[in-house]
Amino acid sequence: MTALSPRLRTRIMLAFAGLTLLVAAVFGVYAVSAVYVIEDRFFDAMLQREAALQLRHRAQQGDWSSARDPAMRVYPNAAALPRELRAVLAEDPQRREIAGGDGRHYHLLPLQPRSSEPTAYLVAEVSRQLVVRPIRQDLFALLGWSALALVVMALVMGGWLAHRTAAPIAQLAAQVHALRPDQPPTGWSSGYRDHEVGVLARGLEGLATRVRALVTREREFTRDASHELRTPLAVIRSVCERLQQEPLTDAGRHQVAFLRQSAQQLEQTVAALLALAREDAPAAASTGSTAHAVLPILEAVVMEQAAWLQDKPVTVVVDVPRDARVRLAEPVLRVLLSNLVGNAFVHADHGCVHIDVADGRLRIRNPGELAATVRDNPFQPFAKSEASAGQGLGLAIVRRLCDRHGVDVRIDAVEGMVSASFALASGPVISHG
Repeated sequence: MTALSPRLRTRIMLAFAGLTLLVAAVFGVYAVSAVYVIEDRFFDAMLQREAALQLRHRAQQGDWSSARDPAMRVYPNAAALPRELRAVLAEDPQRREIAGGDGRHYHLLPLQPRSSEPTAYLVAEVSRQLVVRPIRQDLFALLGWSALALVVMALVMGGWLAHRTAAPIAQLAAQVHALRPDQPPTGWSSGYRDHEVGVLARGLEGLATRVRALVTREREFTRDASHELRTPLAVIRSVCERLQQEPLTDAGRHQVAFLRQSAQQLEQTVAALLALAREDAPAAASTGSTAHAVLPILEAVVMEQAAWLQDKPVTVVVDVPRDARVRLAEPVLRVLLSNLVGNAFVHADHGCVHIDVADGRLRIRNPGELAATVRDNPFQPFAKSEASAGQGLGLAIVRRLCDRHGVDVRIDAVEGMVSASFALASGPVISHG
């Protein structure tokens, strides 16, 4: 995050340098233009004064006199002009400044004593009187070096200002980057002055503290509530198992079985909530060097969830190799399998539930179609089919668990089969047999 500081400083320095270069270029253009305009105005004034004398002499004497300045000459008509001037005027009769050959430079002014007489031209060859052209290279060099000096000064000033501006921002960025969920900020905003960055730092510190408190309360509530629920649920399930051994009517036995299944579903949900509320980092389970075998846990889960298949014409085929494994902690894997297997058993009314491995994924397939309410996003919380007795949270919890531990999970419907699958891993296996 501290890399933001050099980038910010660089942008500020470049902004200063760019603005300075732009201003220097604009004023340089104005300066050069002004020099050329002043020089042209000087020559035009010379021609105007000489033209007034020539017209007065023409009116008095009937002819043109010699110019007072040796660089000037009067041509009685256009045909008398030098060839290089005639060629230019033939293309552009309005030209008043013409660059000739061999460094010559002309300024000319038409003279029209009477409308009936041909136009004469007062021509001044001013190459020896030019001021700008001999010093043009020096002028451009002076402007260039001046612009360079100004840019360097702008970079220095911009760097100094950028450092003062970016230093607190870089410090704040580093502190925010170093924040950890288990270590809320404590007083680090006190080192900032009472300006915008200080206000931002105090706001971030307060926000981080509130978020930490909120997360702590959520985890504690989930953990405590889940632990408090596990004991009565275990008692309910145990009582249901004992009641099933007693002589009951068919209706009573059905009610006890339903109660046992509900208790089992609640236990499964509580276990999932505990897995989500666990304080340890999920990366430890998902990026470890070992992986857990799937088959032993899968077999136990199938036996636990078999109650959902009671009185259903459904068979279960498990075709999972013993070396199939996944990088998940055993409690998380058990919760994941319990939700997926239980969901398949609940929605399978006939046929066969297949549990196998294909393309590096564990697949749990049951006959049926995805309901319209869950087809677009089966992992959406509270999204469930009309026939489902649950609340539509099982698959949502599965997605949250898999997202937290970096496991890809999918729900697909192909050729009359609903398939739930998640990616397996490769690596040494921890046996649970």
